[in-house]
Amino acid sequence: MTSQTNPGRTRSQGVRELDGQIRAVGDGESRSFTLSFSSEEPYTRWFGPEILDHKDGAMDLSRLTSLGVVLFNHDRNRVLGKISRAWVEDGRGQAEIEFDRDDASEEIYQKVRSGTLKGVSVGYRVDDWEDVSEGHKSADGRFTGPCSIARHWTPFEVSIVSIPADPTVGVGRDMEPDAQRDESPDLLYTETRKRQLIYNQNLWR
Repeated sequence: MTSQTNPGRTRSQGVRELDGQIRAVGDGESRSFTLSFSSEEPYTRWFGPEILDHKDGAMDLSRLTSLGVVLFNHDRNRVLGKISRAWVEDGRGQAEIEFDRDDASEEIYQKVRSGTLKGVSVGYRVDDWEDVSEGHKSADGRFTGPCSIARHWTPFEVSIVSIPADPTVGVGRDMEPDAQRDESPDLLYTETRKRQLIYNQNLWR
């Protein structure tokens, strides 16, 4: 599949979210959790269906394992903890995280522990694509077009998020930028925060 031409956008950067995938590690007082942050489910972006390949070697986990931190709602100024390890299992990206003990992190930790916050989101960069036209099979025969398959991609941050938007594979499809917006990570995160602010304001009206 050939993606549409749009000089104001890049398809190489994206955000996906997953819902209800956070599990405690150890006893009830543990500050460590495992979570799923990605899958191979098709995800409709502005250029069409996107699939993140999870076969061996497709996902570059070096950034998550060496520099990985956990954010709240993609806010780089709200670091909640660290990513202890990351791996691929059963076609999903998995990570073990550990919350810090400062007051700001403690608040979110308690909400995750109680089950109030369940959403997980990942920001990523795609370095290599396979475009599959309608009715055709991908090179490995696993997917049918039309779709664009991220054959080599890098997750660069994981966030706990407050508004799950797509509970099937995660929380983010209705936050996909529309035809009038750029798709850079900073603008995506800004748009997400704006929607969350409006949502929170509406709760109190």
